[in-house]
Amino acid sequence: MEENKEKSVSNKVVIVTGGARGIGAGIVKLLAQENYQIVLNYNNSKEAAEITKQGLQKQNKEIEIFKADVSKREEVIKLIKFTIEKYHRIDVLINNAGIAQEKLFTQITDEDWNKMMQTNLTSVFYCTQEVVSHMIKEQKGTIINISSIWGVTGGSCEVHYSVAKAGVDGMTKALAKELGPSHIRVNSIAPGIINTDMNKNVSKEEWEEIRNEIPLESIGKAEDIAKCVKWLIEDEYTTGQIISVNGGWYI
Repeated sequence: MEENKEKSVSNKVVIVTGGARGIGAGIVKLLAQENYQIVLNYNNSKEAAEITKQGLQKQNKEIEIFKADVSKREEVIKLIKFTIEKYHRIDVLINNAGIAQEKLFTQITDEDWNKMMQTNLTSVFYCTQEVVSHMIKEQKGTIINISSIWGVTGGSCEVHYSVAKAGVDGMTKALAKELGPSHIRVNSIAPGIINTDMNKNVSKEEWEEIRNEIPLESIGKAEDIAKCVKWLIEDEYTTGQIISVNGGWYI
């Protein structure tokens, strides 16, 4: 029984948007080690996607990579079509693709606002809507949205980013209620500060200051988020939750 259960888990088909770098790459690498069938979506990071794929091939792990700007519905449709034609189903969608920008609220332009909403919120709407129809037919599925601590608490000089991530969390809760009867679970993970390229502009002094504010006295790693993703995929009774993985930075 245990052997059959493990086989069914590890064979699940997973799409990871924005999977070439940072948290996304961490998720891809961990799930690949567990033999999940992964489609790594990227947009501008082709080289990083290829490096991730080649690195896993050296470990005898195969993944697919697919270029798509998930802020555009027509490209999302192509991503979903590719996955269905390749694997005939989608078991897990991980909405990870996103951008960040620090800017005073009074200096945020219409272009800044629209790009943030389209990339960080509308992309989640597109990907989820296109995937859900397939999951409903199967009467099962898992959707995991990568949100942010700032979607929960709000971040100074990141108002548009905070609004988009709060929107993702609101979508998560509402969809969990709507899709529950179809046995589709929807959750968000709200990371604290994670040591990735997205935070490459943080100075050593700022890192140390933040570290001192965190009860566990350490900065998060992509692997920390990936482990939570893996648990949410394997779990069967958690839905509609915003799970804060932040070392206790926000309690």
